[in-house]
Amino acid sequence: MTTLEILQQAKAAAPGLAQANTEQKNNALLSMATALEAGTQAVLEANRRDLEAAREHISPVMLDRLALNEGRIQAMAEGIRQVAALPDPVGRIRRRVERPNGLVIDQVGVPMGVVAIIYESRPNVTSDAAALALKSGNACVLRGGKEAFRSANAIVAAMQAGLAAAGMDPHLVQLIQDTSRASAQALMTAVGYVDLLIPRGGAGLIRACTENAKVPCIQTGTGICHVYVDKDADQAMALDIIENAKTSRPSVCNAEEVCLVHRDIAAEFLPRLRQRLVTERTAAGKQPVELRLDQTAAGIIAGTPAGPRDFDTEFLDYILAVAVVDHAEQAVGHIACHSTGHSEAIVTKNQETADLFTRAVDSAAVYVNCSTRFTDGGEFGLGCEMGISTQKLHARGPMGLEELTTYKYVIHGCGQVR
Repeated sequence: MTTLEILQQAKAAAPGLAQANTEQKNNALLSMATALEAGTQAVLEANRRDLEAAREHISPVMLDRLALNEGRIQAMAEGIRQVAALPDPVGRIRRRVERPNGLVIDQVGVPMGVVAIIYESRPNVTSDAAALALKSGNACVLRGGKEAFRSANAIVAAMQAGLAAAGMDPHLVQLIQDTSRASAQALMTAVGYVDLLIPRGGAGLIRACTENAKVPCIQTGTGICHVYVDKDADQAMALDIIENAKTSRPSVCNAEEVCLVHRDIAAEFLPRLRQRLVTERTAAGKQPVELRLDQTAAGIIAGTPAGPRDFDTEFLDYILAVAVVDHAEQAVGHIACHSTGHSEAIVTKNQETADLFTRAVDSAAVYVNCSTRFTDGGEFGLGCEMGISTQKLHARGPMGLEELTTYKYVIHGCGQVR
C-alpha cells in the first residue's frame, strides 16, 4: 500500500475516533495490549530477523535498542495498559471564563487529528506512540527505520487485531510500508493529511524534518545532556548519578554525554570518577567508559584528549566528555553553548547554587541531585511518551497525552449579540 493510501485511510478513520468516549478508547487499548501479548512469538521471530540483518551494520549499543525479548514485549503491553488508566484529555475543560455579559467560554481539549511519527530502530516506540495517539483521540501513522521494519510490522499487526476485536477501525494505527527516504519526505509534506509530525531519532533525522517539513513538526530527541559536579557535591552521590546517567542505557537521548567538574574538587574527584567508570567496570567485566578530557582534566587523570567536537556530540555510546570549570556560572555558560536543551543535572549540597542552576539553565528538564535518565514519560507519570520535545512550542519535555491534543473554544450564551 502506498504512503498516500495509508494517509487517506488514517484521515478517514480519525473523525470516528474523535467521537469515541473514554470507555471505548480504553477498551480498545486493553484489547491492543492483550493482542500484543498473544502475538509475542510472531514479534520475537520478526525481531530475530531484524537483528540478524542488522548485526554487521550497527553497533552493539544500537543492537540493544533494536532487540526485543518476552520481558520487553510484556513491558510494552503494560505501557499500553498504563495509558488506558490515565485521565482522558479529550473533552476536558482546560479553562472557563464567565464574561460580564453572561457568556460562558470554555477552552476544551480536542485531538490533533492524524499524528505521524518518524522513528528509527526502537521497536517499543511503535506501541508507545500508538497507545498515546489512540487515547488522545488521534489516528496514528508510523514510519519506522528499515532496521526495525519487521518488528514494527508484527507489532502493528497485533495492535490492529486488538483494535478490530474491540470494534474499532484498524486503520487508526498504521505502519508505512516504504522505508526509503521518499516515504519520510511524503510525510513531511503531507499537507491536508498530517496534523502533527513527530520525528524520534538522531540529529540527522531531526534536522531533516525541521528543515523540510511543510506540516507542523515537533523537534525532539537529540540529547547532549550534562551533569555538573559542584564543589559542594556529595561525591559518592555524584559517582552514583554519573554512572547511572552514562552507563545504564547509553544509547538513549537522556543519557549523560558531558561531565563538568568544579576546579576546587577536580584533583580529588576525577581520579574517583576514572576509578568508577574505567577501572572498576573493567574489573567487573563491564564495558568501561572512554573519558575524553579537556586540557585541565587531562592533567589530572589518564584518558583521551577531547577533540574540537567532543562537547557537541551525542555519543550514544560508552564515551563521556569531561571538562573542569571554575564555578557554577561557568558550568551554566558551558551548557548554554553546547547543550541541545534536553536534560541537565547539578550535584550539590548548596541550595543557593542549586537555585542558580535551575533558574539559569534553559533546558526542558533540569535536575538537582538525580540522574538525567528520569527524563521519560513513564518516570514523569505520563504513561509512556511520544518523544522528548527540546523546543518550546507547543510542547516541551516528555510528550504525553496533553501534548497530543489541541483545544477549541466552546461558548455558551442566552441570546447575546455584539
